[in-house]
Amino acid sequence: MKARTAFWLAIGVLIAVAAMPSPLQAQAETAPPAVAKVPAALPQDIAFGRFIGLIRGHLLTGDELVGQRQWSAAHPHFGFPSEEIYGVIREELHIYKTPPFDGALKALTRTVQAHNAKQYPKALQKVEAALAAADAGLKARQQNWPRFMVEVAIAVLKTAPDEYDDAVAQGRIVRPIGYQTARGFILQADRMIETAAPELTAKDAVALSEMRAGLAQLKQAFASVTAPKLAVMENAAVSAIVSQIEAAAGKLNLAQ
Repeated sequence: MKARTAFWLAIGVLIAVAAMPSPLQAQAETAPPAVAKVPAALPQDIAFGRFIGLIRGHLLTGDELVGQRQWSAAHPHFGFPSEEIYGVIREELHIYKTPPFDGALKALTRTVQAHNAKQYPKALQKVEAALAAADAGLKARQQNWPRFMVEVAIAVLKTAPDEYDDAVAQGRIVRPIGYQTARGFILQADRMIETAAPELTAKDAVALSEMRAGLAQLKQAFASVTAPKLAVMENAAVSAIVSQIEAAAGKLNLAQ
């Protein structure tokens, strides 16, 4: 009887172990969609620039929440760059003459976790200095910086629908952090496009106007950093607008 009981207990353990996800599977299930669904066909410079843009999108969101003294809500947005992005780009930093900044990211995260308003600006500045170095390294490799900025902005923007889809269920925002992350990526893409706006206006003002109109729709739907209870826009509509902005960007004649 005891032997039979031991046998079935052993079988139960084996079944439970087999049902457990592998470490890679578990990581894929818990990783934010922005990281779990990395575009495979992006050129190296655009892929690196996209990751820098995603970091900035998280920092934009986190900084706005810190400004409202929502420290706990801000904390994950400072943690994601270190936990989910930095490890992917670590080996490429030297290519873009960017100093390691993992320590600066972690120090910033600890500062936010501690609600340390006095040290926060200094901690944030150290991360921003590293990102500025990454920008400089990228720019040194580009012959057409405005075109590159648009390409990276679109790559960042295309990440937003996945995050938003993860946030919405049956018309309700059930995961506010996904809404906030999508919003940060939209705002970061908008900033990048506006940085290149003078050159884009000279090339094709109509195409730029179409891009701005689409971004204005998205920014209206994501007006507040505090997620609404009900989704203002369906994910299909968000994806459609992102596709429209991408199509408008494709009309820009940014050749040398």
